[in-house]
Amino acid sequence: MHTILVVDDEPNYRLILSELIGDEGYRVLTAEGADQAMNIIRESDLDLVITDMRMPGRDGMDLLRDIKKLNPDLPVIMVTAFGDVDKAVTAMQAGAYSYLTKPFNNDELLVNIGKAVEHYQLLKENYRLKKEVSGRYSFANMIGKNRRMQEIYNLIEKVAPTDTSVLITGESGTGKELVARAIHFNSPRRDGPIISINCAGLPEQLLESELFGHEKGAFTGANALRKGRFELADGGTIFLDEIGEMPMTLQPKLLRVLQEKTFERVGGSQTLRADVRIVAATNRNLKEEVSRGNFREDLFYRLNVLNIHLPPLRERRDDIPLLVDHFIGKFAERLNMPELKITHEALRELTSRDWEGNIRELENTIERAAILCNNNSIEVEDVTGGEERGREREETAVVSDDILGSFSGRLPDILDTIEKKLIEAALKEANNIQAHAAEKLGITKSLLQYKMKKYRIAKKSA
Repeated sequence: MHTILVVDDEPNYRLILSELIGDEGYRVLTAEGADQAMNIIRESDLDLVITDMRMPGRDGMDLLRDIKKLNPDLPVIMVTAFGDVDKAVTAMQAGAYSYLTKPFNNDELLVNIGKAVEHYQLLKENYRLKKEVSGRYSFANMIGKNRRMQEIYNLIEKVAPTDTSVLITGESGTGKELVARAIHFNSPRRDGPIISINCAGLPEQLLESELFGHEKGAFTGANALRKGRFELADGGTIFLDEIGEMPMTLQPKLLRVLQEKTFERVGGSQTLRADVRIVAATNRNLKEEVSRGNFREDLFYRLNVLNIHLPPLRERRDDIPLLVDHFIGKFAERLNMPELKITHEALRELTSRDWEGNIRELENTIERAAILCNNNSIEVEDVTGGEERGREREETAVVSDDILGSFSGRLPDILDTIEKKLIEAALKEANNIQAHAAEKLGITKSLLQYKMKKYRIAKKSA
């Protein structure tokens, strides 16, 4: 139940307002002046203050200033006499939510109350969401309130202080490198380097050189001695991404580093030591790769002392709103769009999708939508338009000249009319099964529902 404070020096007026507001389901507190009001505000969890402008002693403007010092977001509706309109404008400039001029009708008051309370709830929800993102739902730049993500955070906290090798598994785009960095920066090695290398991105000879370094003249183009990633990571952590792609010929050398902490540079004979913690990641099933002969069993068990498996985004849909909020904040700052927001319909569309590319795909979608959206508002069309749906269209929609000739007027109105007719026709042909109609139109079911609501197309039973 939302709580509203009514401040007025006239007892009868306080009583009338209290009964009117209370009948709408609000809890009502009253105060006869600014000082009493401030005592209540300090002790109560309020959603709105309604105060008269003129009161003996400290007036409504004094109260407004004190409220804004204590809680800048708490909405205040000023009630003024007709001759106090100039003061009311000043109050708006000082942070009042709105003002009403006596006499006003009850409906006008209740509409203003409803809007003010809803506005305050949105502010509090956004504040809560941001605290969650930066607080207990965030761990070393990872975001998630999902139970499985909370278990992963606990696992990271337990394994990070050790030197145990960790194997991170999960689909592409699930945030495996973020986990590796979380392990490093929560470990005693945090002051040392964390060095990353993608084992899938380099040919065999170059990968060996990148990992272990090479001596001058070791091969064509080796014009100088070069330290490898293991040397550079000494005292810190090395992150071996896509470890399942490492060639079999290099795996014994990596196994030796794990077992003995020693290696030689390519073309060299001097044995070097590496005080390095190894964290590896893969989107492959390494047990299956071992059974196929593509990965050494002994290396697998050395790497897989502790396994952290990251769930795909489709299995943690409750985290999508948090991630969307995080990315909107990120791109709002990067693109200088401080008012950037997303509609409920667009957020619902994002939450319903499977995200084969996981968090990376979601981030790219938000970035593209932020660039393409109008009026700083990301709509459904911004997060669905221009994407490949995994299949080629076999049919192309054609609008005949006869159909076009039957319309006249402004282009947006014409397009809306055509779109509405196409949706109605698709629903009729699909026997009002929305999923089938959406497929025929080449859009998602959620987008179809959004369009139906927009054009006031009634839902019918199949």
